Amino acid sequence: MQLATIDKNISFKLLSILPILLSVSLLSGCGEAEAIDDKSAEQVVISVPVEVSSVSIGDISSNYATTAVLEAKEEAFVVPRASGIIQHIYVEEGDYVEKGQILAQIETRRYHLNLDRAKADLVGVEKELAKINKVYNKKLVSDDTYDKLTAQYESAKATLSLAQLDLKEATITAPIAGFIAERNAKVGNLSESFQRERMFHIVQQKELYGIVHLPEKELSKVHKEQHATLDLTAFDQKSIVAFVERISPVINAKTGTFKVTLRVPNPRNLLKSGMFAQVKLNYDTKQNAVLLPRRALLAIDDSVNVFTVKDGIASKQSVTLGYQEGEVVEVLAGLTGSETVVITGHQNLKDQSPVDVVNDNNPSELVEIVQDATNQLANG
Repeated sequence: MQLATIDKNISFKLLSILPILLSVSLLSGCGEAEAIDDKSAEQVVISVPVEVSSVSIGDISSNYATTAVLEAKEEAFVVPRASGIIQHIYVEEGDYVEKGQILAQIETRRYHLNLDRAKADLVGVEKELAKINKVYNKKLVSDDTYDKLTAQYESAKATLSLAQLDLKEATITAPIAGFIAERNAKVGNLSESFQRERMFHIVQQKELYGIVHLPEKELSKVHKEQHATLDLTAFDQKSIVAFVERISPVINAKTGTFKVTLRVPNPRNLLKSGMFAQVKLNYDTKQNAVLLPRRALLAIDDSVNVFTVKDGIASKQSVTLGYQEGEVVEVLAGLTGSETVVITGHQNLKDQSPVDVVNDNNPSELVEIVQDATNQLANG
């Protein structure tokens, strides 16, 4: 009897406790479910950190990009005509010389002696001719004798002129005004060694030329005085304005290109012959165009899109592009020019995603924020 009573009491207590245990279990299950729902809700409302930039209104050009090496518009290679030993050199590389300025002097003693001999020969022939003239009119001298003496007189005059020219050419002068690019001669050298090579190289650099070769399909787009922009490597990509000077009327059949000569003003002589330049030949310039940073573009669903940001929400917007120049592109349709667009972080965005603009953050902090957000999205 006592055992039966004890078993009944235990069973009663167990039945009493069971609902409590079930309630606790349900509550625990509900708590976990609520925690999962809360976690999901937190993931949904995560704001993606992004950098933004404003769409602007400005000018943009259509250009053809190529390269060119600057050349001197005028240059001269000075080669001596007179023979002899170089006695003096009056200029050095980098000097500016005027046309006719003395560059060097060749020893002149031999040329002075030749000149004196030519003068003496001419005087002798003149005296003989004067005597003959007195008797020629009286028919005391044959025509043959008179003609020979007259020819000797003309020859003596020519010899004198050549002697004077040789003496003059012993003084080397500049044929053009410009800078001495090379000075190869040295005092004591024989001038004959420079008759096939240049003694001096002079370049005029107040204006330079840039030679470019364009594909034949561009021929209709190029015209005289058309503007071109030159970015010079030697001046940290400093831009210089050039103009189309000449357009070749023929196409090179081997390369399929035609030659265009650009005129490059150089009033302060900052540019030098031989400089390398990146050339952008301007075909057209549009003013008051809607300009978008190239970094904002994103290819989605076979179309070009950007994400615009307003009130913390990113909206996908399809755009139609026009000219492209450097880091900006022209928007023909899709934007008005007053929007703010995402330029960093748009790979993680979907239409109507909440965003957190972090342009003002420290760059290293920005990288950490973007990485954390990416990891959270990836882990679900």
